[in-house]
Amino acid sequence: MPTPKELYHQKNGETLVKNLQKRHFEAYYCANREDALAKALSLIPEGSSVGWGGAASAAEIGLLDAVRTGPYKALDRDTAPDAASRNAIMEQCRSADVFLTGANALSMDGQMVNIDGMGNRISSIIYGPKAVIVIAGINKLCPDLDSAMVRARTVAAPTNQQRFQGHTPCTATGACADCTSEDCIC
Repeated sequence: MPTPKELYHQKNGETLVKNLQKRHFEAYYCANREDALAKALSLIPEGSSVGWGGAASAAEIGLLDAVRTGPYKALDRDTAPDAASRNAIMEQCRSADVFLTGANALSMDGQMVNIDGMGNRISSIIYGPKAVIVIAGINKLCPDLDSAMVRARTVAAPTNQQRFQGHTPCTATGACADCTSEDCIC
């Protein structure tokens, strides 16, 4: 028997899926990480070249590890020995069979918000790969586009800067300062 919180997430997930489908996304709600991993893997044909960018949610469900060890050609920029090789792998991702990514935020009406400092994730979502799979946890869901934009700037961007360890106010404080730093990812 699902808990009240699980039912709440399920209802919101079902509403989001319906609204994403209205916007011509193929969308699915998965109740847990295991189901999300199984669904994502079912969408990736064996032998596919698979790249990713900004895919922390995909890593959290085990998808990146499954691609690295499975019957796929993983385009893994984290294995690059230097910056030039890393950039070359990111370029290959734009013509991958499948591109994996996350979302900084999703509005209940089916709009996705991403802030991307390098542009590699956004460019691959918009054009190039034969298929794009977005993995987004229920924590990314916001009531409307305005709150999704706020989440992207005040939660996702500072969190990502903590990962990247850039030289920005939000790296130091954890809070967006609407900076114009050279390392700003906004």
